[in-house]
Amino acid sequence: MARPDKAAAVAEITERFRASNAAVLTEYRGLTVAQLKTLRKALGGNAQYAVVKNTLTAIAAKEAGLEGLDDGLAGPSAIAFVNGDPVEAAKGLRDFARANPALVIKGGVLDGRPLTAEDITKLADLESREVLLAKAAGAMKAKLYQAAYLFTAPASQAVRTVEALRAKREESSDTAA
Repeated sequence: MARPDKAAAVAEITERFRASNAAVLTEYRGLTVAQLKTLRKALGGNAQYAVVKNTLTAIAAKEAGLEGLDDGLAGPSAIAFVNGDPVEAAKGLRDFARANPALVIKGGVLDGRPLTAEDITKLADLESREVLLAKAAGAMKAKLYQAAYLFTAPASQAVRTVEALRAKREESSDTAA
């Protein structure tokens, strides 16, 4: 029979898995409490960083319907439950891990799909959502300008041709007179 405190912990972790769109599994061995506090601040409101028990996390992951976390659940583990932009959270974890090599990114889950540590690094190398949207909008705007130019080019060429003919007619009528 499961103890009530462990059952409550499993329920809480399961709910966090279900409420977040991504989760990054890390090993925090060798980090001080102050460094963990700094990491939590670096992640900001985008993610919640929590130290977890491996066996309870494995049970919670199965209850939430997530696969692929079992391999990383060895040693002291902590999970960043991402509620906002996963790219921003991955960048925060990557940058913190560069400054503090004791933090090891083991893997994670994004929208129910398992991620390796390399996948999370690739995710961190992406530009933010806002930048990608701005680039897409700029590309669409450029295509619209090209289309507008394409549609107005024949009309402006016709106007230039008519003006050239008018100027030539005036010039020929001036020389004839």
